[in-house]
Amino acid sequence: MLRQPYELSVALRYLRARRRESFISFISLVSMLGIGLAVAVLIVVTSVMDGFEYELQRRILGVASHASIHAFDGTLDEWQSLRARALARGDVAGAAPFVEGQGMAFVEDAAAGGAAVGLVIRGIDPELEPEVSRLADLVTAGSLQALEPGAYRIVLGKGAADALGAGVGSRIVLLLAQGTITPVGIRPRMRAFTVAGIFDAGMYEYDQGLALVHIEDAARLFGTGGVPSGLRIAVHDVYAAPSIGIELAQSLRERAYYTDWTREHVTFFASIQLSKTIMFVILSMVVAVAAFNIVSTLVMVVRDKRGDIAILRTFGSAPRSIMTIFASQGTLIGLVGTLVGLLLGVLVSTQLQNVVHLLERLLDVDLLSAEVYWLGELPSRLRIDELAKICGLALALAIAATIYPALTAARQAPAEALRHE
Repeated sequence: MLRQPYELSVALRYLRARRRESFISFISLVSMLGIGLAVAVLIVVTSVMDGFEYELQRRILGVASHASIHAFDGTLDEWQSLRARALARGDVAGAAPFVEGQGMAFVEDAAAGGAAVGLVIRGIDPELEPEVSRLADLVTAGSLQALEPGAYRIVLGKGAADALGAGVGSRIVLLLAQGTITPVGIRPRMRAFTVAGIFDAGMYEYDQGLALVHIEDAARLFGTGGVPSGLRIAVHDVYAAPSIGIELAQSLRERAYYTDWTREHVTFFASIQLSKTIMFVILSMVVAVAAFNIVSTLVMVVRDKRGDIAILRTFGSAPRSIMTIFASQGTLIGLVGTLVGLLLGVLVSTQLQNVVHLLERLLDVDLLSAEVYWLGELPSRLRIDELAKICGLALALAIAATIYPALTAARQAPAEALRHE
């Protein structure tokens, strides 16, 4: 039968509350709770940052393409052969042509003075679009398949539809950024459309500023001669999109250029990564402060147990054993505190959205405005590697905090300690 090492037994005994030692046990409890709260805060903040990054990426890639090839002159004549080459690759999941431009929309019966919304107008092929985006799944009213060539129908984002006061069946007018030269000057190009659907991407930028029309209607509006202005690409590995886009663009011999999701939204993802790094460093310092409370706890224990240390040394305990006793006590404090923080952090992270909704109802305020934060909710994503890193950091700091008190205990002279008892 295996016996528990006496050093660990003594360390556990020192952690138990006794009437004479209740203050020291209370200090040990405070140290545990301090580490637990610091670890929990770090887990919650990290999970929110990871969740925000993941949700932002998922929603962006649900509407935007992984990569896109644009013709320099605005017309990609060889788009069919380029699409065939792209689909022949094993790393490309889909490809669809598009025409894109900018304009302004207002409700037809309010043209004299109604609200107007600036839009990016994207011409798509409803049959091929599901290969490169999730827009068909995001339509909450109407249908993407209602976009037919020559019918001049449009699908608006929820934010734009609300701003215009438009619904399915409403008539709106698009005023394009391009104009037509006439003998009396430049006349703005305008066209009436019927709202055939409304989509909700969950991102303010797209819900407020994107409109979809059939690619043939867009080609007539923007004067591309019925030819797409580019090709949108979906890939299996989103992080390989830049290299795939470069290879496809180069195959057109400098007639086209490429963009991808990492370049179009690099500012947002870089700022999230920077914020996550800064927050991790700052909150790691909080964990360090909580962990080094163990130093003061163990110093008090060492002073209180000078007689015990002297007796153990007299009975033949080696300095290493004395070190092990107090290092074990500090490590146990750090371990229990880390486990408490892990459980608390995971619990709060999984219920964070409910907590935010409760606070919004109680305070009657919108804590997360989509116009400011892009997302109207607070996402949370727990990652095993992040949890392991945080718990490992807390334990490492707790163990490091035991070194000085344990060395102090091991260096005490037994005779000197017994003289004061």
